[in-house]
Amino acid sequence: MLDHLIRRATVIDGTGAPSYAADVGIRDGRIALVRRRSAPRVQAGGRVGERARTEEDASGLVLAPGFVDPHTHYDAQLFWDPYATPSLSHGVTTVVGGNCGFSLAPLNPARPADADYTRRMLSKVEGMSLAALEEGAPWHWTSFGEYLDALDGRIAVNAGFMAGHCALRRCAMGPDAVGGQPDAAQLRHMTALLHEAMEAGAWGLSTTQSSTHSDGDGRPVASRHARPAELLALAAAVGEHEGTQIEAIVSGCLDRFEDDEIDLLTDMSTAAGRPLNWNVLTIDAAVPGRVPRQLAASERARAAGGRIVALTMPVLTPMNMSLGTFCALNLIPGWGEILSLPVPHRITALRDAAVQADMLGRAHSPEAGVFRRLTDFGRYVIGDTYAKENDGLTGRVVADIAAERGAADPFACLVEICAADELRTVLWPMPTDDDPASWELRRSTWEHPDVLLGGSDAGAHLDRMCGAPYTTRFLGDCLRGRKLVPVERAVQMLTDEPARLFGLRGRGRIAEGYAADLVLFDPGRIDAGPAALVHDLPGDGPRLDSRAVGVVSVRVNGVETVRHDVVTGALPGTVLRSGRDTETVGTA
Repeated sequence: MLDHLIRRATVIDGTGAPSYAADVGIRDGRIALVRRRSAPRVQAGGRVGERARTEEDASGLVLAPGFVDPHTHYDAQLFWDPYATPSLSHGVTTVVGGNCGFSLAPLNPARPADADYTRRMLSKVEGMSLAALEEGAPWHWTSFGEYLDALDGRIAVNAGFMAGHCALRRCAMGPDAVGGQPDAAQLRHMTALLHEAMEAGAWGLSTTQSSTHSDGDGRPVASRHARPAELLALAAAVGEHEGTQIEAIVSGCLDRFEDDEIDLLTDMSTAAGRPLNWNVLTIDAAVPGRVPRQLAASERARAAGGRIVALTMPVLTPMNMSLGTFCALNLIPGWGEILSLPVPHRITALRDAAVQADMLGRAHSPEAGVFRRLTDFGRYVIGDTYAKENDGLTGRVVADIAAERGAADPFACLVEICAADELRTVLWPMPTDDDPASWELRRSTWEHPDVLLGGSDAGAHLDRMCGAPYTTRFLGDCLRGRKLVPVERAVQMLTDEPARLFGLRGRGRIAEGYAADLVLFDPGRIDAGPAALVHDLPGDGPRLDSRAVGVVSVRVNGVETVRHDVVTGALPGTVLRSGRDTETVGTA
């Protein structure tokens, strides 16, 4: 007997093949039957009339494999939110965590303070609520395996995790991990910790060399101090374990790689004999040289016997800004010093015409790189305001307000608006890359064999951005919007392609024997609602959330976890461990 039968669905199976009408049966967490409606009455997978404990009519609905998000930071959130919201509601059934060099394990049992350091680092570098990190996760593990065990059996999604270089370095070197170099014994310890993590199920190594990544004390995070020899030793260790990968971030990921960065990424991939993915490829027709330069890394890696895969988002993910709290504006050269001043001194400095001129000069300089996208302040939209003087400004464009007030410079006008709110004003920069040429460049870039959709950062930057809904928003755009790719191809890009990159066993497709990770949606409605600020973190912290539209049902390992955007309470997810749940993917 089947556990559940979905009748008359339009199946998009994840392979890119044309959709077809079928009945899909589930038994023991796996797809037991896929019967095309036009097929003979008896097939190898089971009888047409095979009974099921429950069934539903999916006429007019699309059944797709569960989506795989290759870049999240749900490592801590899963402890207080086992549903990985809002990703699960948007059809994501498998998440990859431990990215950017940041994992919650291992921790050195002789130094309890390392957990506090890790929490403060994550709060700063990934925009997580410190109170939520302190109150929402147990922090009782030391080894990577103990961390995985703490999640096993209590999550609603499938989740796999990279071992973060920063945690490995801190565990082996202590405070010297920031600023120091490991001696031979410490490097052996670090490598042994990575081996131990992968034996327990870590998917491989993640690391960062990005200049934007600083810890809770404002110092470069631990992995930024690693020299190539250390990185290559760790990469070689990755290659000794089945089903492993590398994820790496360097400063050039934000704009354009330097030659030595391409060499480093290539050497790491070839040392491991594994694919290396990086995040995130920004596509903008106004900067035509960026995509060819970034994908040159993939070409050079292929020539050397490695593979470098670029993650890129298929939708525009707005990120709000603020002059009052840490955000991307702090990463513009020279801006961090001003924006880290105490608020009263910050307001005084920001109102100074000479300071403004210097900040704008730096913002428009080549050194600002990709952050130049954030510097057209006339195109900012005012979000939430707090002072009476700002009543009626929410939703308005700064350039219009400046013209109304006779302000010569939009940035000066923006500063005055924020100063009235004691810098609490929420600011939304309008995208500069929402033009037809940029969308056509995205479409053509997606055809590259080393480009993969993803990069949501879900679980991070919680009050600044909400990237998790990219799956439903992309499908809605493919069905009713720009229609850049057929919906069958879009589903493949969200399911089978990331599953194949990570070597997921029996996931990413609708086929008999595969895990019953399934999304049932209305093709006429599938979309994502607008992001809204909610206060539901431990400690009442804020985050941006977005409701799914048109998602009828989400199943993880055959069990329904979401019905009409409401979680069911079931926790059928699995901690996916390398080797057991992943197979080795080579670089060819």
